[in-house]
Amino acid sequence: MLSARAVVLLSGGMDSAVCLYQAKAQGFSLYAISFRYGQRHSLELECATALAAALAVQRHLIFDLSAEAFAGSALTDAIPVPKDGSGVGVPVTYVPARNTVFLSLALAWAETLAARDLFIGVNAVDFSGYPDCRPAFVSAFESLANVATQGGPYRIHAPLLHLSKADIVRLGVELGVDFRRTWSCYDPDRQGLACGACAACRLRLEGFAAAGYADPASYLPHP
Repeated sequence: MLSARAVVLLSGGMDSAVCLYQAKAQGFSLYAISFRYGQRHSLELECATALAAALAVQRHLIFDLSAEAFAGSALTDAIPVPKDGSGVGVPVTYVPARNTVFLSLALAWAETLAARDLFIGVNAVDFSGYPDCRPAFVSAFESLANVATQGGPYRIHAPLLHLSKADIVRLGVELGVDFRRTWSCYDPDRQGLACGACAACRLRLEGFAAAGYADPASYLPHP
């Protein structure tokens, strides 16, 4: 019997990697989709490619999008990435409607593949305040998917939604995720080294420390 197909949003970050491994553990035939949208941390796409190869996904698409559509974010524009943890509300690293756009394209591909399951690594605990990482967003998009297509019923899997970063690390270790193949930093230097100070780096380091594991990524500085 053929395994059911799943489309996994694969950024190359640690959360999306855990999602990919989770989908595999659940027995799905894997199809991964990544996006190049002018992000300054495009090194994550190299990690996405390595992860897809390591798990022998059926196909890995890297979709090119215009950076102009995502202007106004510190991840895509000449806006400094915060390094001190200050600020309130939605941070400047928020990318306008990013998860909505990404899931829409993943849904289109899923419909062509006759796949009914989509995986996304959003997290509502250690999520930096992004509006498109909340349970309400996941639920609303699933409802949209089931009225916007000919296929379905569709299910949006967000297995990390209610986990802390430490819990995500523990789950990844349990699943055998090779965290060396993941990237987190928003603002790497020209040598491809992580800054260790942006929100993504801090959450990663704190998560590994709280979980009781050393981060195996050699490019990320440790305290």
